[in-house]
Amino acid sequence: MRKTYPSDITREQFETIRPILELVRKKTKPRTIDLYDVVCGVLYVLKTGCQWRALPHEYPTCSTTYAYFQKWSEEKEGKESVIGQILKKISWRGATVQWTDRANKHGHR
Repeated sequence: MRKTYPSDITREQFETIRPILELVRKKTKPRTIDLYDVVCGVLYVLKTGCQWRALPHEYPTCSTTYAYFQKWSEEKEGKESVIGQILKKISWRGATVQWTDRANKHGHR
């Protein structure tokens, strides 16, 4: 059991967004990490504004978490990004929209 952080969502909230996250995945091989931990890691960075490399060790590696964030941040054919959809679905509060937009435009890490 890992340490919990204020930015973490509940497992119940996660189950409401799991179908959205599963649509992004290419079914090539079984996933070896818990998507819940990845989502909580992304939310931690969005909430704290820390660098990806400063992500606590309780979460998946910074490179793994960042790779998922990049994939979920992609907008396709005028549709809202997956990260935007899940933030709305869990009623996330914070200035994350501007941050994710900036990351997409400038390729910040």
